[in-house]
Parts: sequence; C-alpha cells; structure tokens
Amino acid sequence: MPLRTFLPVSLSLSALMSAGALLLTTAVHAQSGRVFELRTYTTYDGKLDALKARFRNHTMRIFEKHGMTNVGYWVPQDAPQSGNTLIYIISHASREQAKKNWDAFRADPEWQKVQKESEAHGKIVSKVESVFMDAADFSPLK
Repeated sequence: MPLRTFLPVSLSLSALMSAGALLLTTAVHAQSGRVFELRTYTTYDGKLDALKARFRNHTMRIFEKHGMTNVGYWVPQDAPQSGNTLIYIISHASREQAKKNWDAFRADPEWQKVQKESEAHGKIVSKVESVFMDAADFSPLK
C-alpha cells in the first residue's frame, strides 16, 4: 500500500484514539467527584507582593504535597482590587478530601514556618473567601 494512502488512515486512527482517551479521562474525573475551590484573598495595604511571593516560592508546592491541584492564579486588573487581591482556583479529589487536604496543609510544619516567617512584619491577609464548585457538564475543564 502506498504511504500516501496509508498516512491519512493512520492519522485518523491516531486522532480517534486521542479523542477516546480524552473522553475516558473526562468521564473518570466526572465520576471521581473532583471539586474546584475558588479562593479570593484580600491583603492588607502594601502586602499583595508579599502574598504573591509566598505563593510563588512556597504555598503552591505545599498545596501539591497535600493533594491540592493548582489550577490558576489571577490578580484583578482594576483598582482597588488590583492592589490587594489574589484570586485562585485549586482542585481536590472530592469535597471530603478538600477538608482533609486543608487540615493536613494547616498542620504542616513547613507551612507553619513559612507563614510565620512571611508575617514577621505583620499579617498579610485580611480576608479569605472560599467557594466550592462543580464543573458544568459542558465545561472544557473537568
């Protein structure tokens, strides 16, 4: 069989296999109870850079250590939130697991040390808001 005739068939098979793997992965996530958590941190005046450094240098890695998946981090574009707000989304295997993840994170000696050192000149965060979310059935991110 000439390569010209064989190539489109193999590419189609490859595409079909990839699509099947994606659907299987999506179905597994949907059945697993994966939950997303939207968190909004408001900092004290002048402390946003300190909070961002703490996340960049320590918190994200410690989250992963305790079963939390970092999805994304954002800072609003418009004032006044642009100067004092960090918004992020993490995911957990389930809502029940989220509680266990947070308990383990808060009890972690490394986190406690990082928090204490980063707040040596005063508290950084003035307010934390948390919303647990399920991915909609049409969401590309599940």
